[in-house]
Amino acid sequence: MPSKYPLVAVGGTFDFLHEGHIHLLSKSFEIGEKVIIGVTSDNLARGKNHYVPPLNVRIEKLKSFLKDKGWLHRAEIVILEDPYGPTITEREISAIVVSEETLARALEINRIRRSKLLPPLKVIVIPLVKDFDYRPISSTKIRRNERHYIKFFNSNCSIVS
Repeated sequence: MPSKYPLVAVGGTFDFLHEGHIHLLSKSFEIGEKVIIGVTSDNLARGKNHYVPPLNVRIEKLKSFLKDKGWLHRAEIVILEDPYGPTITEREISAIVVSEETLARALEINRIRRSKLLPPLKVIVIPLVKDFDYRPISSTKIRRNERHYIKFFNSNCSIVS
């Protein structure tokens, strides 16, 4: 895997900035010189079957995290009005970082890119971060107040093209 792609994409709702998100963002900044972070719009988040904090709150928390990590100057935050954002239109994006559970969306993005005669993205798949119960950490579990005491990271990533 190259140590740096010029422009990497990653996306999410980021309603709770949990260990899974941190792992996803960390890998994105590890491999990308610059990272486009797509954040689900309020309109798109309304399709979820639970409360999602307003977009401005989610973006401010994300910016604060990025600033603390020293990554804010390398980030571009975009609002996602659809599941794809700039990944299906921007030629400059060279890679996308996804979790195992969102791999199908990345493959769909590459099908759309090919149909538009854009080069496919390198798809970097990170494993899900597991909790004490060996199930993935998720915003749903946090919402249910299921505590996670031990995090299990498997830092092995794979590239799907």
